[in-house]
Amino acid sequence: MTRVTRRIALSCLAAGMLAAFTPAAFAAELKSVGVTAIVDHPALDSVRKGIEDQLKDEGFEPGKQIKYQYQSAQGNTATAAQIARKFVGDKTDVIVAIATPSAQAAVAATRSIPVVFTAVTDPVAAKLVKSWKPSGTNVTGVSDRLPLAPQIDLIQKVKPGAKRVGMVYSPGEVNSVTVAKEMKAELAKRGMTLVQAAAARSVDVAPAAKSLIGKVDVIYTSTDNNVISTYESMVRVASDAKIPLVAADTDSVGRGAIAALGMNYYDMGRQTGKVVARILKGEKPGKIAPETGIKTTLVVNPASAQKQGAPLSEALLKEAKEVVK
Repeated sequence: MTRVTRRIALSCLAAGMLAAFTPAAFAAELKSVGVTAIVDHPALDSVRKGIEDQLKDEGFEPGKQIKYQYQSAQGNTATAAQIARKFVGDKTDVIVAIATPSAQAAVAATRSIPVVFTAVTDPVAAKLVKSWKPSGTNVTGVSDRLPLAPQIDLIQKVKPGAKRVGMVYSPGEVNSVTVAKEMKAELAKRGMTLVQAAAARSVDVAPAAKSLIGKVDVIYTSTDNNVISTYESMVRVASDAKIPLVAADTDSVGRGAIAALGMNYYDMGRQTGKVVARILKGEKPGKIAPETGIKTTLVVNPASAQKQGAPLSEALLKEAKEVVK
């Protein structure tokens, strides 16, 4: 080998080594997180923001220390399945699925890539995991399951003497079906009844709510994604008919519900972000037991209470952690 050819060879080797450390090559080594939600609405958006903030605090800032992408299914389960398959095709390191339909789509799409569900009321009924113990599979997550007895206590504080509770729910969302079944049983213990109105699509929510007029003393809304995605239509019906509207989602109070004792969805996102970070750092999802949200907050809206014919008592106002002005 002559000096010239040796010099050329060394130059090529140096160029190759330099290319290995270019930003593009470095980016290829980054861990990747794919986040998907069944629909965009304030509660689920808060979950996503909490996840992003927690990952940043854990040293995984989206766009810097990790590759990060978010896609919404816009309320369409077929689209949720397409998104899940895309994330699998991209060989994403962790899939974060917000709400039950998106979580079910992700779990159906892969048995190897870690899936972290969040804002799922009953992951066992949704067949995401077999129990609340570590799954031994690629799935774990955080549930927004709420004990229903305190929810009924709140209903009675908002509307003393209420006997008939209305509920609009999506028959295709296992979370909502589970809550309706359990709520019916819990109300029966107190001599109260549940009047259900099905709304398969978001456009069906307002007509379903109207069908409850004259049949109920109060309307309770769970974390049903169809209902929350068009919550203002529920509020209009409740206000026009003077039926108190009590929610399980605290963000819904700012949109017109009278009161909610619910999870703080931003905090739930933070809790979820911690689970995702543990997996990015090497823990197996199957060894992490599913969790439930750890914080509940009572939020009230006096203006909505007046519009819906159920002024709040001083005791309930004092009990609230947050009063919407």
